[in-house]
Amino acid sequence: MCEPRACLLLLLLSVHSALGLRICSFNVRSFGESKKENRNTMDVIVKVIKRCDIILLMEIKDSNNMICPTLMEKLNGNSRRGITYNYVISSRLGRNTYKEQYAFLYKEKLVSVKKRYLYHDYQAGDADVFSREPFVIWFQSPYTAVKDFVIVPLHTTPDTSVKEIDELADVYVDVKRRWKAENFIFMGDFNAGCSYVPKKAWKNIRLRTDLGFVWLIGDEEDTTVKSSTKCAYDRIVLRGREIVSSVVPKSNSVFNFQKSYALTEEEALGVSDHFPVEFKLQSSRAFTNSKKSLSPRKKKKLELHQLSLPLLPCRERGPGGGRRSVLSLHEGIQFRRK
Repeated sequence: MCEPRACLLLLLLSVHSALGLRICSFNVRSFGESKKENRNTMDVIVKVIKRCDIILLMEIKDSNNMICPTLMEKLNGNSRRGITYNYVISSRLGRNTYKEQYAFLYKEKLVSVKKRYLYHDYQAGDADVFSREPFVIWFQSPYTAVKDFVIVPLHTTPDTSVKEIDELADVYVDVKRRWKAENFIFMGDFNAGCSYVPKKAWKNIRLRTDLGFVWLIGDEEDTTVKSSTKCAYDRIVLRGREIVSSVVPKSNSVFNFQKSYALTEEEALGVSDHFPVEFKLQSSRAFTNSKKSLSPRKKKKLELHQLSLPLLPCRERGPGGGRRSVLSLHEGIQFRRK
């Protein structure tokens, strides 16, 4: 028989996993010393992180490498439930003197890091495409329907967004060859909207034209804090039949922390000019139960339609009245069945 504290922890973990694993991406904008010393701002950042089981933080600009240790103190210092965070962080990345870091914070009772590496952006004839090379992490979890998945983060430079997003297709090939992984999440501040990626540019982005990639945050979303802008800069893209079928329906969304925490626009902008984007993976128990409770015919229908919220137009009229394919989440599942 387990100790009371251990039993409580197991109960909490089982309840938590039943709700699904929430994975988030957040550009905190110039996350450095001054922001770290602002108590109100840090309180909001910590609240956002606590909502997530895994969260990617971008635009960390702290040469003293104290951002993540400070966050660990705030997240774990008063942890009464035994659920603590850990983190992995990249080296300082960027051209010339301007540097940033990617960091992944995660609940270590729910997930663990299997492997990691920094993508080597040195392809012949196509070198140094990325302003900040992806810091690729292979996570595993016993609590989710999909037991392991690779997360590829990216924060693009606005002027080169089209080329950088397109290059993620090469990262996918490299990681798959290196690790033999099957389930992929590409996420971050792609600057994938408004003038940085105009409509005519999408045809040059393999992550969009290859229907194997499924976009969870659509072009019509607004991931910016400013009321004067409406741009879908921040995105989440999946690759892999298993992980696509494991997404909790309608969990893919933009988290408006300004509205949730009753902040003014000025207060929200003090935290970031971006809202986080997120989605949830089904727990292994929920996924198994849903499959057992369905007849074979209904199972097939669920695989096709369980993520039925269209995120992008399924078909759009192109120049001259012709049709061009644009993947929606719903279509992505159908396409891979063929």
